[in-house]
Amino acid sequence: MSRLSPIIAAALLTALPLPAHAVTIFITDLSGAEEVPVPVVTPGTGDAVLTLSDDQLTLDLDLSWSGLLAPLAAGHIHCCSPVGVNSGVAVGFLGLPFATSGTFSASFDLTLAATFGGGFLAANGGTAAGARAALLAGLFGELAYVNLHTPAFPGGEIRGQLAIPEPAIGGLMLLGVGLLLAARRRR
Repeated sequence: MSRLSPIIAAALLTALPLPAHAVTIFITDLSGAEEVPVPVVTPGTGDAVLTLSDDQLTLDLDLSWSGLLAPLAAGHIHCCSPVGVNSGVAVGFLGLPFATSGTFSASFDLTLAATFGGGFLAANGGTAAGARAALLAGLFGELAYVNLHTPAFPGGEIRGQLAIPEPAIGGLMLLGVGLLLAARRRR
C-alpha cells in the first residue's frame, strides 16, 4: 500500500469544505460604474468586507472609500436584487464620517428589528427574524449590494454587489503539484 505524500495530504485538507461553524465573508469593490440606472463618472472607489458570524446572528462591516466627489452622506446594504437592479435599504450604516475618503467599521445585531430599514423589515414579515432570513438569503444568493451616497449623487456615487470570494487558488495549486509529484514517483 502506498503512502499519501505530505503535499497531496495538504492539498486535500485545503480543498475540504469549511465546517458549518465557520464565519462567512462577503466582499465587494465599489465604483461609480456599478451605479444604476446610470453609471456615475467619479474617481471614487471603495471596498467593503462583511463577516457573518458562525451563528449567523451578527454581521460585521469593514468599509473604506476614497476619491468621492462630495463628502459621504449615507451608506447602506441594499437587498435583494441581481446586479443592475435597485432594491431597498436592508441595513443602514449609522455614524459614517462626512468625508470624501475614510474607513468605517460597524457590527450589526441581526436579531434586532432596529438593525433593518423600515421598508425592508415590513416587506419581510415585520420581524427581525423575517428580515434576517431575507438578508441572509440575499447575501448567499449574491442579491445584496453596498451603496455609498453623497449630496452630489443622492442615488449613490459608488456601489458594489456583494459576493463570497472564490476559494483560495493555493489549495488547487497544491493539489496539482502533489498529483504531478505522485505521477513522477510512479514512473
